[in-house]
Amino acid sequence: MKYIEKLRNSGLRPTKQRLQICHVLFETKKTFHFTINDLAKKIKKQTKSNISLATVYNTVHAFENKGYLKQIPINSNQTYFDTNISDHHHFYDLKEEKLIDLENCDVGPINIKKKINGKKIKSVEVLVKLED
Repeated sequence: MKYIEKLRNSGLRPTKQRLQICHVLFETKKTFHFTINDLAKKIKKQTKSNISLATVYNTVHAFENKGYLKQIPINSNQTYFDTNISDHHHFYDLKEEKLIDLENCDVGPINIKKKINGKKIKSVEVLVKLED
């Protein structure tokens, strides 16, 4: 199966459950945003399997550490992940608790004036919070 190498490169054994997680994450036409709990529900619905939340959590974080997923912290107790790992911006709908992609062309030039000695900017990603 094509995800065995991806799992091994992430330091994970390619178990049946982890292969199912890979299938749900990466066998989609469109990229998507999710929380760990959202993903666990989606896995259960698509695979009819009960995969422990700990396995989902560990797999997602291992993939994020390897650069296969992007972590998007919304606030101190809410984190989303994105299967689109390119640098891009987001709207966050506070009421719906939903992330919506914004392309780079949807945001004007951003001018960062402050410099930090010994550091360079890797990327700039805007998170725009929306309310009714």
